Amino acid sequence: MSGGEGANGLTYAAAGVDIDEGARLVELIRPAARSTQRPGAMGALGGFAAAFDLKAAGFRDPILLATTDGVGTKLKIAIETGRLDTIGVDLVAMCVNDLLAQGAEPLLFLDYYATGKLSAPDGARIIAGIAEGCRQAGCVLAGGETAEMPGLYAAGDFDLAGFALGAAERGALLPRLDTMRAGDIILGVASSGAHSNGYSLIRKIVALSGLGWDAPAPFAPGQSLGEALLTPTRIYVRSLLPLYDALKGLAHITGGGLVENTPRALPDHLAPEFDWNSWTRPALFRWLQEAGGVPEEDMRRTFNLGIGLALIVAPDMADELERALIAAGETVGRIGTVIAK
Repeated sequence: MSGGEGANGLTYAAAGVDIDEGARLVELIRPAARSTQRPGAMGALGGFAAAFDLKAAGFRDPILLATTDGVGTKLKIAIETGRLDTIGVDLVAMCVNDLLAQGAEPLLFLDYYATGKLSAPDGARIIAGIAEGCRQAGCVLAGGETAEMPGLYAAGDFDLAGFALGAAERGALLPRLDTMRAGDIILGVASSGAHSNGYSLIRKIVALSGLGWDAPAPFAPGQSLGEALLTPTRIYVRSLLPLYDALKGLAHITGGGLVENTPRALPDHLAPEFDWNSWTRPALFRWLQEAGGVPEEDMRRTFNLGIGLALIVAPDMADELERALIAAGETVGRIGTVIAK
């Protein structure tokens, strides 16, 4: 047979991929992407690559830094509850807060959204959340990829990945390992909940409890369990950027908790020593430990326990930094000290 329709009459749409729905999604998200514009952003959504002008952003001798992350099984709660509006904030937060730990200003964000069957309205809700995260972080949503892959994902399932680009002036990167000394103070900046870590354990605890996602949250009056557990990860960019010069180091507290993430911001000959009673553990974590019978060691290595960032600072700067962070809207306190190994 030459030319014309194949014997079976198959099309891409018949195979489960709707190009028109993808094009519809691009049009729906254009306003959200435009709302994230910042100095240095170049081009419009829909190109083959994203461009950024570092000189226009005010950098003189920049070092580029890049991060990538996802949201983990917190996505399952968003899917099962139909609450898709804030999961994109989590995606941005997990990437840009890692940039903060290296002393970088977030500049540009790309997303990857993969699903078995594309729904442009659902995709638009997810990407609107990504745009909100970018606005909070001061970075431009410069582009991304939407992949419709029937047969790879179950009905209604999707996955998200994020990629963030940041920059810092040469010589201004964190951590400043050569400045750190035993006796330095560790400040803890409060989290907004579990952020995006430990949700495989959280989901098992919820299943053990017998509670549905629409049940009242035992630890959050006035919220359903699903709503409370989908509280988005806090983005610390606006609070921390002005304070970089006063910091020695910064750890983003993700999987592994304080015990595994804080040492990443310290030289090999120093270690963190935490006063675990110096802050009040949020009700969420108390409930998770009680309902799941989770050992304390696992709690400390799985969850942030109410601390989203750990800052390494000189003793004579600690009070000033606490005041500055409180003025910026953060909850902060002394949670430990740096000691010699």
